Amino acid sequence: MGKVAKTARGATAADKKAGGFTNEEKAAMRARAKESKAQANKAEEEKAALEAIARMKEPDRSIAGRLHKLIKASGLSAKTWYGMPAYANQDGKVVCYFRDRQKFKERYAMFGFNDPANLDEGSMWPIAFALPELSTGDEKRIEALVKKACRK
Repeated sequence: MGKVAKTARGATAADKKAGGFTNEEKAAMRARAKESKAQANKAEEEKAALEAIARMKEPDRSIAGRLHKLIKASGLSAKTWYGMPAYANQDGKVVCYFRDRQKFKERYAMFGFNDPANLDEGSMWPIAFALPELSTGDEKRIEALVKKACRK
């Protein structure tokens, strides 16, 4: 029997054909459904975000913990979004999020911004950053981007 070709996300063609989604995609959808059912209580949302961080493997757990403190200081509230720690504005819309490398079996963690982030600059601007580690300089850059993203 020959080798089975894998897609870009690592799923075999048979995996895709059988269920339509990879196991990682299904897990993300289940996490999102659970989040939708959760109470709108800020303390519960914060707890869920901290639990998501606690489940991460190192070094992503440490990176996410440092980002959590930095982003919370900007005034955004913590919650989860598709099982990832995310940070929302007063309207409850996710401005930014952290995705650990294990989420979709990637080689680096990622910090990203969503549409409510006010990062518009010209006709093109970055909205996601690879984070294999987090230096002090990276923290300062992220802090500035989060402040910019939150401006009205």
